[in-house]
Amino acid sequence: MLDIKAMRTQPDHYKKLLESRGVSSDQVDHLLALDQKRREFIQRSESLKKERNEVTKQISEKKRNNEDAQEAIDNMKKVGQDIKSVDSDLAQVEDQIFDLASGIPNIPHESVPVGPGEEDNVEVRRWGDDLIPQFDGQPKAHWDIGTDLGILDFERATKVASSRFVYYRKLGARLERALYNFMLDKHVDQEGYEEVIPPYLANDQTMYGTGQFPKFKEDVYQVDGHSLTLIPTSEVPLTNFYQDEILEEEDLPQYLTALTPSYRSESGSAGRDTRGIIRLHQFNKVEMVKFSKPEDSFDELEKMVANAEGILQDLKLPYRVITLSTGDMGFSATKTYDLEVWIPAQNTYREISSCSNCGDFQARRAKIRYRRDEGQIDYVHTLNGSGLAVGRTVAAILENYQQPDGSVKIPDVLVPYMNNIKYIK
Repeated sequence: MLDIKAMRTQPDHYKKLLESRGVSSDQVDHLLALDQKRREFIQRSESLKKERNEVTKQISEKKRNNEDAQEAIDNMKKVGQDIKSVDSDLAQVEDQIFDLASGIPNIPHESVPVGPGEEDNVEVRRWGDDLIPQFDGQPKAHWDIGTDLGILDFERATKVASSRFVYYRKLGARLERALYNFMLDKHVDQEGYEEVIPPYLANDQTMYGTGQFPKFKEDVYQVDGHSLTLIPTSEVPLTNFYQDEILEEEDLPQYLTALTPSYRSESGSAGRDTRGIIRLHQFNKVEMVKFSKPEDSFDELEKMVANAEGILQDLKLPYRVITLSTGDMGFSATKTYDLEVWIPAQNTYREISSCSNCGDFQARRAKIRYRRDEGQIDYVHTLNGSGLAVGRTVAAILENYQQPDGSVKIPDVLVPYMNNIKYIK
């Protein structure tokens, strides 16, 4: 959630920034008008409560002096009714502010390219151009490789669940396990993240804290009859770990990482990536989350991107880094880098990690604060990133490491995790 006080003092600045994210100036004006009403109601309520206190004193004095206090008592009743009416109006306005403000995205950082969509994203760098494999003829797609090797089974998964599910089998399951163990080991042992196994279900307040609710309820799986949702990413339980808490400055920064399944309805992706494991309803992901002091958060973002890149470099998978435009960023982000890995069968790069600085946007919603050394209490900045999406990494390995005889070579760094197996045949 945005800082309405800051919006109040710089309305034109916020209108300009939010316009680049699809928010009209009328929405900002409406929010500020409601905020003005809210402050007027608060002032009126406080004035009436002060008056009530004074009338209460008058009644006490009159009774002590054996004077007629009926007029003062009648005034007290009227003031009480007025307070009740004003407080009711205040509650209604606060509900309207909450509903409107909850649907407004974060403002973009000044370094974010302005544009309505992915065509406005800016490439920052590439790595591994010399590693892009060359094939005699068209390379096989990962779903064909996996099916031919008997390590991916889409047909039975569709029978048991629905489309966009998969069974990993044999060395396919071992490869997935090797990947997430390797990722976790690297993040924990080399980069200083604390490993966490969080809940895979989150309540509504937790979903609100990271920005999934109320705007994106159609994208998730909710449990009927319960205020619980299957997590779309472990960003949700990890970021909310310190929900409604105050940290100390000396506790920052903090790094958390977790392997969890992620569940997404993919309601807006009809017809996209209907084959393979690029876009599933259930997939594993290793997530990175950071809590940072505001002045350090963009340095921490660069470090997080480097952490994700390190995985791809160790796996020797070609990739590129892009900065997302204002129109392509996620709801809670103020700046996002996407890492896109080379997928030979599609002859293009596809997203495999998204690393975002959310500033204090999520911290305001989840009430995550810290106490500076001098005693001032402020909101932390939260960051999150994929380190990596495991299924998409499997897809990239199958396609980039496919061999002429139909086998797949195991990346050298994963061989110890594969019981020294070097090929899937």
